[in-house]
Amino acid sequence: MNKLPAGWAYAKLGDVGLLYTGQSPSAETVNQEGRGTSYVTGPEQWDGSAFHRPKWTTDPRRIVPEGCIFITVKGGGVGKTFPGIPAAIGRDIYAYHPSPELDFQFILRTIAYRAGEIIEQAQGDIPGLSKHHIEGYQAAIPPLSEQRRIVALLEEVGARIDLSRSELRKIAPLVDQYKLKLLRSAFRGELTAAFRDEEKIEPVAGLLARVKEPEQARGGRQATNEIIAGRGGISVNNPGTALPDGWDWVPLLRIARQETGHTPSRSHPEWWRGDVPWIGIPDANRHHGGVIEHTLQTINNAGLANSSARLLPAGTVVLSRTASVGYVAIMGREMATSQDFVTWSCTAALEPKYLMYALLAEGDDIRDFGRGTTHTTIYFPEIRAFNIKLAPLAEQREIIRLVEDAFARISYLASEVERSLRLVERAEQRILARAFAGQLVEQTTGDEPANKLLDRIGKMRTILAVDAPKSPKAKTVKTDPKHALLTDSANWPEKGLTFEAIAQRVLLPYGDVRDALFELLSGTSPKLMQVFDKDEHRMLLRRAAR
Repeated sequence: MNKLPAGWAYAKLGDVGLLYTGQSPSAETVNQEGRGTSYVTGPEQWDGSAFHRPKWTTDPRRIVPEGCIFITVKGGGVGKTFPGIPAAIGRDIYAYHPSPELDFQFILRTIAYRAGEIIEQAQGDIPGLSKHHIEGYQAAIPPLSEQRRIVALLEEVGARIDLSRSELRKIAPLVDQYKLKLLRSAFRGELTAAFRDEEKIEPVAGLLARVKEPEQARGGRQATNEIIAGRGGISVNNPGTALPDGWDWVPLLRIARQETGHTPSRSHPEWWRGDVPWIGIPDANRHHGGVIEHTLQTINNAGLANSSARLLPAGTVVLSRTASVGYVAIMGREMATSQDFVTWSCTAALEPKYLMYALLAEGDDIRDFGRGTTHTTIYFPEIRAFNIKLAPLAEQREIIRLVEDAFARISYLASEVERSLRLVERAEQRILARAFAGQLVEQTTGDEPANKLLDRIGKMRTILAVDAPKSPKAKTVKTDPKHALLTDSANWPEKGLTFEAIAQRVLLPYGDVRDALFELLSGTSPKLMQVFDKDEHRMLLRRAAR
């Protein structure tokens, strides 16, 4: 163990607090209607500042008191730590109740920061954390006054870090919004207004007169007659909206060969893992708005021959039309696709990147071309009716150049934001490291050393423990709740304490404390009494007058 600063001391978590293990209730008793006791199952119910996704159970197997720290001990979130509430807890959660002699926030932050060490020490055991992993961890404990100074400074610095992180994270959505706004501006002709004034360019009508219409695949459903106006560069049929001089609304089928793909049978593994790249949804997701050079899965010539999949040329534009609608990319070489895509192999009248940007300019609104609420699909009658805002060929290339220059600048700014976020995270970790190594705040000679604090906690635990009768089968230490409460009550303030404050002091199960208090308040000679604090408007408990 590392050398500690003056006044600090090591202590096992089990020696300075009580650990409650979780126990899941029967599934049929769990509900979201507020019936029974609050029930916590995992960190997904904690959003960083409050509990959400509430659950309740009418069959609580283990209820923990207020003032606990919840620690995830199983599952994918092992080691995640968050402040607890009085609730029933499931088997994937432990609740650690630190001694009230310690600063709760300091212990919470210590466990959260050191969770990685606790998990590392548990490696080799059954996956997850056990009770002895947590209780046996040696935590560095500073004097109580220093604990409070550390927490105060961490809260102050943490607020500034959180603000910086929050402001930086606001930029990422703005990047996507800027790109979409830029693309839509491009397909209104606004980016290239000066270009049209300065250059003599062939209008679309002349371009179409010299470019032959591509042959389309036979069969399939006919194009719809319905008009669905787009927001960017595409519409279903011609909406008749005005375009810049030299542009035209042009059916995509006039300037590109439209096809789709297919999936070779999975029951024939010999058709897979060949040398033909095969685009699936994950590939389109990874390369959205870019060029696909390699795919996660491949097929072979037998897979092509025994399915409706087609080997399409480099430069073919792909759009996901089912499942995750709206992914757009360009094939970097000959490839095949699944049936989740529609593809266009462009003629000389249409630059592939111009078509990709026209589709991207629709953004999420491209779903308006499809049908279905839960799972949207763009069907072929609409696809075959796609029209594009077609600019003259020279202007298409100028739009591509201007868009890519602007995207490069905004991508650089976005990368700087990501770098800044990483710097913030590293700064936060350095501050925490200094805090829990005793290097963040000044040590004060007037502080009571931690070893005296720990001695006091240890003596209290000894007072509360009463030796149980020894038997051949078990050697245990048993705690008498009534004896513990009476012993501790000698140190209560004269005006008394709330039930919650008492429960935190004695480190005993919540239900045991409650039952013992009822007994001590009852009978002809009650040992405790209740009084109403008029100033604070709450009920307090104190020792009965003798």
